[in-house]
Amino acid sequence: MKQKGLKGIAVLGAGKIGESLVLGLIDAGLVARDQVVATARHQDRLDGLASRLRIRTSLDNAVAVRGASVIILAVKPQAMDEVLRDIRGRVTRRQLVVSVAASVDTAFIETRVGARVPVVRAMPNTPCLVRQGMTALARGRYADAQHLEIARRIFEPLGRCLILEEKHMDAVTGLSASGPAYIYVVIESLAEGGVKVGLPRDVATTLAAQMVLGSATMVLQTGEHPAKLKDIVTTPAGCTIDGLLELEEGGLRVTLIKAVVRATRRAAELIHG
Repeated sequence: MKQKGLKGIAVLGAGKIGESLVLGLIDAGLVARDQVVATARHQDRLDGLASRLRIRTSLDNAVAVRGASVIILAVKPQAMDEVLRDIRGRVTRRQLVVSVAASVDTAFIETRVGARVPVVRAMPNTPCLVRQGMTALARGRYADAQHLEIARRIFEPLGRCLILEEKHMDAVTGLSASGPAYIYVVIESLAEGGVKVGLPRDVATTLAAQMVLGSATMVLQTGEHPAKLKDIVTTPAGCTIDGLLELEEGGLRVTLIKAVVRATRRAAELIHG
């Protein structure tokens, strides 16, 4: 597999994340449009992809993987077994399989495709759609450092990447992949608070969303512990400490922790329906 460009990408189950991956790869110059093929269950979805992205499409997973250097499995966990049956015997160890399905471990895929095929498990999140995503990568039994590097190059155009041991991937799902939903609730609630104290709704939403974006950027760029950054904002006898007291009394901290724990447990069960 070439290190400069990627030759032949098959995206099986090209939903929103799959489409974002294709766009990121093309925009980054890692693959040409005529080197990408995407599959989906329904022809109207494929027609839309072909029109928007100008790539090849197919209803047949087995046909799509033929000649691809990288195969991206972007199907739901419950559909994974069926898709792997479609491509069993069509995939070789010279190809790389990258899965973005929650709950599906690399051993599950390796067992079903056979032939000691290298597999990398990826867990992206929906902010990948706006190139501000977070993706964690873990390699399977037959994948090596080069395969991880190829996977990193696939997801890096969509945001940040981390390489972790596979045992952490369900926790990544509960925190990073599910986390945007938690933050949308936080933004919505803060905006409602702004409306309560007299701000127009659109202004309150913009203030809340940009504040969250800026705060996250501060954490990432400074490398400081969030508690230290919080203390910088919290001046003695100021208004922020009163707000923090309300958050503590409302149990926000414990509730968010419990949300991550519960989502992590559920992530381990998704493949079973």
